[in-house]
Order: sequence, then structure tokens, then C-alpha cells
Amino acid sequence: MDNKILLAKNSLKENGFQVEVFPSAKEAKEALLKEIGIEESVAFGGSVTLEELNIYEELKDRGNEVYWHWKVEDKDSERTKAAITDVYLTSTNAVTMDGKLVNMDGVGNRVASMIFGHKRVYVIVGKNKICKDYDEATRRIKHVAAPKNTKRLNTNTPCKFTGTCNDCDSPERICNVEVIIHKNPMGSDINIFIVDEELGF
Repeated sequence: MDNKILLAKNSLKENGFQVEVFPSAKEAKEALLKEIGIEESVAFGGSVTLEELNIYEELKDRGNEVYWHWKVEDKDSERTKAAITDVYLTSTNAVTMDGKLVNMDGVGNRVASMIFGHKRVYVIVGKNKICKDYDEATRRIKHVAAPKNTKRLNTNTPCKFTGTCNDCDSPERICNVEVIIHKNPMGSDINIFIVDEELGF
């Protein structure tokens, strides 16, 4: 196991999170499908990592009630329904080696659901998102995650063209809400699946 993964795993556990490490995305997906009951409702946060797992279709096909605003036209309605499901699936912009989850959101629905409203939360994260500390995590968000997401979303923001955050005032800005989860919140059940592969951005 990569030393960065081991350090992150141990720190996350010390901070009260449930943590498992998987050699591949396929094995992480298989574990998720076993842990989520067919009778449970499931919501997805915006995540390229989850899209790469192709788990949305499998959950729907087997009979789960599933909500993901990426898959429908009425995104606001879907986000509202997604806020109260049994299970929430998402990724994170960065995991630090001292066991924190660092995220930047445009709307805030993803980070809100990571913290509150669900029986269980699963955060699937590729090894490429493990950072030394908060400073490295924010650099990753500004220089990697945000520019790539603006290209994916085709937003009219400077970072789409410059490849780095300009702390813009664009109405299409996607970096509006920053949340750092230092420890597992009281009453929450956050499960972190670290995958020894590069996933998402």
C-alpha cells in the first residue's frame, strides 16, 4: 500500500471516520453494492469519480430509488429529493494526510449532504486526491479540480481559460462554498473508500 494512502487512512480513522482501502475501483463498487440494501434510497453528489464507477445505472437497474441531478433536467427538484435519502454517495476534492476532507462547491448541496441528512455517507476517493495538508489541498482545488470542472461544465469563468483560480466574480463561479470536515460529525456515519487508483479530478 502506498505510504500516502496508509497515512491518510490512519489519520481518517483517528478522526472518527470509517475507512477502507481498495486496490481497484471495481472492488470498491462491488463493496458499495453489497453494503447498500435494495430497499434503501440513494442520492449522488456531483462527482466524476462516481460517473467513472458506473454505479448509478446498476443501482437503478436492481431496483433502488436513486437521485442524481446530473441525470435529469429538473436539477433543483432532484437536489431537494436527494437531501433526505438513506444513503449519500459522493467523492471529495481532497483528503489530507492528517485526516481531513476539503471541498469546494458551487451550490452547496454536495457538502451539505456530506455532513447531515442521511443514515450513511460514502465518500469514494482515488489516490490522486490525497494531499499533504490543507494548503496542498486548496492548491489542488484551485489548479486541478476547479479548472477541469469548469471545462466539463463549460462555464464562463476565467479558470476555464487560464487553468488556475482567479478568485473571480463570475455569476457562473463554481467555488462558492468551502467546507472542511475535520472529524466525523456527531451522529453521522461517514464511510471513506480510498481506491489505489486515480479517479476523477
